[in-house]
Amino acid sequence: MSKKVVNRGKNKQASSTSRNLTIPVLAIAGWLTTILPNTAIAASYSNDYSVCAGRLLSVGVTAEAASEGCAAALRPRDLAACVVKIDKETEIAATDALSSCGKARRPEELATCVVGVSLNTKEEANPAVLEYCGRSLLPVRFGQCVVGLRSQIDFPATQALDTCISADDSVVGASSSSTPPTVIPAGSNPSIENTPFPTQPLVPAQPGTN
Repeated sequence: MSKKVVNRGKNKQASSTSRNLTIPVLAIAGWLTTILPNTAIAASYSNDYSVCAGRLLSVGVTAEAASEGCAAALRPRDLAACVVKIDKETEIAATDALSSCGKARRPEELATCVVGVSLNTKEEANPAVLEYCGRSLLPVRFGQCVVGLRSQIDFPATQALDTCISADDSVVGASSSSTPPTVIPAGSNPSIENTPFPTQPLVPAQPGTN
């Protein structure tokens, strides 16, 4: 048998082996391309809820309450941060804070309000602080109001809470009822010629007058 024939046989065998190895590799690569994005998406969706549940459990919230709270939260991480901050920096229990944090539009701002006011009032109005900060649509401003007034005026914490929540409601009401500015449609060019003047009755001329 000639060397050429032997070489052709070897080349065919090598080519066949290469094809046999390439097909499984391509199949595995295609499978990984399909599954990896799905895994990443699943991880991104579950991560926030996992962190939320873990943090709530760490401060004594029951598994049932943690699962319900995290599942209902628009921003699970913010909910957990709110509860943990209040639990760690005040005498308010995490289980009590969970409900207020869950109802808040901005849980972290609620926590800032509760912590600031609680420290200022030396925890004497804790149950009320949760309620008042939760009622306020501007919790950070509300907390600043309570702390600022009490720094200069000597009156009970409950009076400061009532005063600032009333002012808070007034500010929000005034901003929501303000008259919107007049909008001129694009392309229009109002001028004096297009603006009607008030009509006045003509007074007839008196005889003998110029």
